Amino acid sequence: MTVDIHIWAELSERAQRRLLCRPALQPDADLNAAVADIAAQVRDRGDAAVRKMTQEFDGVELESSRVERREFTQARESVSAAAARALDVAIENVSVFHQAQYPQDLDISTAPGVRCQRIAQPIDSVGLYVPAGSAPLPSAAVMLAVPAAIAGCPLRVLCTPPRPDSRADPSVLLVAERCGIQQVYKIGGAQAIAAMAYGTESIPAVNKIFGPGNSWVTAAKKLVGADAGACSTDMPAGPSEVLVIADDSAEAKFVAADLLSQAEHGVDSQAILLSTCANLVQQVLLELQQQLESLTRQNIAGQALAHARFIVADDLQRAIDISNVYAPEHLILHIRAPRAALSQVRNAGSVFLGPWSPESAGDYCSGTNHVLPTCGAARSYSGLSVEQFMRYMTVQELTPDGLAALAPTIVELAELEGLDAHARSVNVRMGATTEMSA
Repeated sequence: MTVDIHIWAELSERAQRRLLCRPALQPDADLNAAVADIAAQVRDRGDAAVRKMTQEFDGVELESSRVERREFTQARESVSAAAARALDVAIENVSVFHQAQYPQDLDISTAPGVRCQRIAQPIDSVGLYVPAGSAPLPSAAVMLAVPAAIAGCPLRVLCTPPRPDSRADPSVLLVAERCGIQQVYKIGGAQAIAAMAYGTESIPAVNKIFGPGNSWVTAAKKLVGADAGACSTDMPAGPSEVLVIADDSAEAKFVAADLLSQAEHGVDSQAILLSTCANLVQQVLLELQQQLESLTRQNIAGQALAHARFIVADDLQRAIDISNVYAPEHLILHIRAPRAALSQVRNAGSVFLGPWSPESAGDYCSGTNHVLPTCGAARSYSGLSVEQFMRYMTVQELTPDGLAALAPTIVELAELEGLDAHARSVNVRMGATTEMSA
């Protein structure tokens, strides 16, 4: 494997910025136009358009896209006992972590006679998209379905592409059933996003859509999210990425395995090794070559590694500073005292501390959510949580004395802004209070 190793201190500021750039995600006018056409067809023709696109894009002809009860039963019977147990462990751990996130209502007095509240309520209806490209992703179903159930969203719709045999992946159906989702539809791609956003004769429209997907799904989520008449979506999505910070105490084979576990996601996945030890980088490169040869998806991982970055930093502080600028989706700290360094990490989707915390633990069953911000969005976005399946409503209740105490402030600010009716809404009440007192 021939790669460049970059010495950070020897690079110009411009070269440093260029080194941390993600692979360019060029706006694709043709893709956006095609997605807009798909959305328009689904919005205008409903189920008929969805059936036509499922046949065209997935090669499957379906009379009905909804998964019937017998298919859930067949899925339960076809998933091996070992796989079912593994899914149950994942659901349990993710549930434990997410149950602790359930928000508490606020109820305080900001002043005598002035009561303010914030009440959390589940979003009425949510759409969950579980992709099924080169491999089924029941783990994505776990990460979406568990927090939606804990939040208590009354309507939960799950869409996932059909297999060539016209069925949904059994492991995804098992997760849906375990998490109490009854409405599952065998629809994939942009048409699934449009169907959940606008609704069809058989698929209800939802208020918010969650879940990862390819460029078509991402473009569709952007489109419906910008449509005031449609719904909102979870977060910006892009190719998956990992940044590993390693010092001279790191095991090269562990570091290489972590880089490859990310690279095998897709050819556009981004893997970065940031080390304080040049010798370790060389060892990791040798390990990468050896481990790559035994991977089932070595072609995909190999293409991803072609745009990997291998950087040597002066010291650990510099490495963490670089990581904070990059803001990775996944950050792995293969260093001597990872917890001591955690307080310095500001921008990352999810952090993995020490040699025994591989990214795959978070991907599947440690308990944290693997739906995370990518492409630098970790600077301002958080990973998926129960709170994102909820909305907050504020409440205020004032007594006559409470309003009387605030009245001068309200009137003064209303007059400052030239909003007479705002001031009058208080003054008429103060007059009424005076009359009642008399």
